Amino acid sequence: MKLLRPVLAAVILAGAFFYFTTYSSGPFRPWNWMGRSSKVEITEAAGGASLDSEEQNNIGVYHKNIGAIVNITSRAVAFDFFYGLVPQEGQGSGFIIDKEGHILTNYHVIADARQVEVTLNNRKTYRATVIGTDRSHDLAVIQIKAPDLPSMVLGDSRNLQVGQKVYAIGNPFGLSGTMTRGIVSSIRSVKEPDGMSIDEAIQTDAAINPGNSGGPLLNWHGEVIGINTMIASNVGQSAGIGFAIPINTAKAVLNDLVTLGRVRRPALGVRTIPITPELAEQMGLPSDFGLLVIQVLPGGAADRAGLRGGTERAYLGNSPIMLGGDLIVAVDGEKVEDQQDLAQIMNNHRAGDTVRMSVYRGMKTMDVTVTLGEAREQL
Repeated sequence: MKLLRPVLAAVILAGAFFYFTTYSSGPFRPWNWMGRSSKVEITEAAGGASLDSEEQNNIGVYHKNIGAIVNITSRAVAFDFFYGLVPQEGQGSGFIIDKEGHILTNYHVIADARQVEVTLNNRKTYRATVIGTDRSHDLAVIQIKAPDLPSMVLGDSRNLQVGQKVYAIGNPFGLSGTMTRGIVSSIRSVKEPDGMSIDEAIQTDAAINPGNSGGPLLNWHGEVIGINTMIASNVGQSAGIGFAIPINTAKAVLNDLVTLGRVRRPALGVRTIPITPELAEQMGLPSDFGLLVIQVLPGGAADRAGLRGGTERAYLGNSPIMLGGDLIVAVDGEKVEDQQDLAQIMNNHRAGDTVRMSVYRGMKTMDVTVTLGEAREQL
C-alpha cells in the first residue's frame, strides 16, 4: 500500500504534465472546435442600391461644375528684418466664367502676388495673368490660356431665402475638388478683416475653410450665387459660419474688370448726414428720414445736376454741419434712409449711369436727374 501511493502520485503528475503541455495546446482542445469557425458569416447589403433624389442631385451638381473650379497658387516676396527677402506662398480657389479662360476669385487670394498659377481639375497647371482687381469688393479676375475650358453658370443672388440649400466647392487646406453642403443661414452686411464691408453677404453653415476663398457657392441647380470669402471662427477653420459675396455684386463689375482692369465706381459728390425722426423735428424738416446734403463737392455729379448743400452753420454734438441743403429721400424710387442704403444703390451702378433722385428742397418735393461721376479709389 505504501508503494502504491508514490506510483499513483507519479501517474497523476505525468498526466497533468501531458495535459497542459501537449493535449491542451494541440488541435484537440475542447474549446478549439467550439470557438473557431471555418467560415465567417456576415450580412451584406444588396448590391447596386439606388440613390435617393437628394443624393443624385448632389452628385449631379458636383460633376456638372467640378471641371470649372480651379486651385490658385500665389507667390509673393516679403521683407524680413533678419532674413531679407522671404518668398511666401498662398492658396485659394476660383472658377472659370467663360471660354476665354477668365477666372473669378477673391482679391485677397492674389493680392501682392508676383506669380499666379492655376491648377485645373485634370491636374494641369498654367501661369495666370491678373486682368482686373476690385479691392473694395474683394474681387479679382485672372486669365489662363488653355483649350476647351468648361465654364460655370452665374445665377441670381436676389431674393435668396434663409433655409435654401447650397453647396461650396473649392480647395480647403489644398484638398482639391472638395464639396460641402449647407443652407443659407442669413443675409447680412459684414466686415472683412481688412475693414472692407460686404453688403448683403450670404451667410452659410456649409463648411468653408482656408483655401476655399474665391470658390463658388452654388444653389440647388448648380448655379453660382456667391463667392466664398471668409469665415467667423476663433480657431482659423470652419465653425459653421461662413460668408460669400453675392454673385450679383460680382456681375455688376465684371465687365469693367475684364475690359478696364478696374471698376468705374460711381460718385455722387456730396457729404450727407442721416436724418432720424428726432433730428427731423429739431430741424423742422418735411420728412423724418433721408440723407441731408450738408456739402456739394464743386464740379461733382451732384453739383452738375443742381443739387444744393447747406448754407447755415450749426453743430451736431461737437461736429459742425451746414443746414438748409436738399434732403434725399429716394433714388430711382428706392427709399434712402442712411448712407448704407445709398451705397447699396450705387453698387448697382457704374460711373456714367443716370439716376433719378427724389429730394425735398425746403418743403417742396422734386426729382433731379444725376449723371454719376467716377470715384478713384484712394489706396
